[in-house]
Amino acid sequence: MKVLATALLALAVWTIVTWAFDAASLGLGVVVAAAVAWAFRRLEMEEARILLSPRRLFWALVYVPVLFFHIVRANLDVAYRVIHPKLPIRPGITRARTSLRTVAGRVLLANSITLTPGTMAVDLVGDLLYVHRIYVPEHDPDGATERELAPFEALIRRIFE
Repeated sequence: MKVLATALLALAVWTIVTWAFDAASLGLGVVVAAAVAWAFRRLEMEEARILLSPRRLFWALVYVPVLFFHIVRANLDVAYRVIHPKLPIRPGITRARTSLRTVAGRVLLANSITLTPGTMAVDLVGDLLYVHRIYVPEHDPDGATERELAPFEALIRRIFE
């Protein structure tokens, strides 16, 4: 019963996101929804209720435009560095300590960094996140990375903790 409910919810999300009602799209949606339901079949209902609380869903909806803003801003920064060769490119790996306690929160933070052009999460070890950056500042590179991650962490904490 739980797998069927998860599949129906996933299909509803699929339909809303794609907004396509032809047979091929709905058929693909059924396949994807079944795969999602099967993958999450061991998720306890209490965990699902916690993640689907209105407060957490609200903060997840707030997070999406914030992430989108940072992605657009980073795209413009990388494009500007490509167009103007005098702008510095100092690639390197920095380390940032995250205060997020949940694994899901840390993984969302790492994925958000990787989606942002010019940065890529390289490794996540406990509460340490290693980030490859297109430009590493000379002064306090780890601190600069932690300050840039702070807005993400604040919202992710509201979603998962």
